[in-house]
Amino acid sequence: MILEDTHKPVSIQVGNITLHGNLAIPENATGIVIFSHGSGSSRLSPRNNYVARVLQQKGLATLLFDLLTEKEDNIYENRFDIDLLTERLIAVTNWIKNDAETKKFQTGYFGASTGAASALRAAAFFGKEISAVVSRGGRPDMAMNELHRVTAATLFIVGGWDDIVIQLNEKAYRKLTCERKLKIIPEASHLFEEPGKLEQVAHISAQWFTRCL
Repeated sequence: MILEDTHKPVSIQVGNITLHGNLAIPENATGIVIFSHGSGSSRLSPRNNYVARVLQQKGLATLLFDLLTEKEDNIYENRFDIDLLTERLIAVTNWIKNDAETKKFQTGYFGASTGAASALRAAAFFGKEISAVVSRGGRPDMAMNELHRVTAATLFIVGGWDDIVIQLNEKAYRKLTCERKLKIIPEASHLFEEPGKLEQVAHISAQWFTRCL
């Protein structure tokens, strides 16, 4: 299924670097979801863009942005530097909270793979200012020491064939004290590449965010 893409490019200054993003604000939007991508992914991630378009159809604004500059992304270790990625996500969240177009919205995070760890750590940092988090095939175990501080309603989505990640999500799930849910998509792998599986992820995520935002 192809959904219309109606984003606009934005540039976000973080210290002495510029991060590039795509912001989409549907008419009568009720909240905004900031995407935190996994290692090696960017604002151009086809999977996250698909999910973003489904959220937009449900009346949610979305921001997909590059957590790393092109030069930084060339250094492989940066992709797994959760401290750095969390700092960037916090800075971009502050930008959203101060921008005239977006500061009125309740905010949520959609984190994929390692990006889920930075999303959860940023949610712990902001507390009640973040209303919802969704982790797709995420590594919440990489934020284990912060999970007890997360107050946002949190949904973990994992593929049924992604055995090791299921175990890691179950372990992290037990650390959460907020509203929480673990959803396992049957017959799906880590990237939800099987027919219809990413659509399930998108619609389950949309239901979670529309309720919480």
